[in-house]
Amino acid sequence: MPYMKNGKRDYKRQYKKYGSREDQKKNRAQRNAARRKLMKAGKVRKGDGKDVGHKKAISRGGSNGDGLKVQSRGSNRSFARNKNGGLKSETSKRERKRK
Repeated sequence: MPYMKNGKRDYKRQYKKYGSREDQKKNRAQRNAARRKLMKAGKVRKGDGKDVGHKKAISRGGSNGDGLKVQSRGSNRSFARNKNGGLKSETSKRERKRK
């Protein structure tokens, strides 16, 4: 991993190089707003281990409209990626196996 030295993750370096970029700040704000929206609706709560997923990924132009769903961490974060970091598919491996 590019942000690891001696087996330990350097969070300050990671934020400086990646997390502080304007596009990443906007994406993080959208994700936080989506979670707050579902918390108000009573679908998720703090510390429940669930992720709020977007039916159309934010990186592909999705928004916080009606396309929100509650997912387990594993199914929300298991998307295949291209070499440039973009999503290969909107459906995770776990969801494809279920069908």
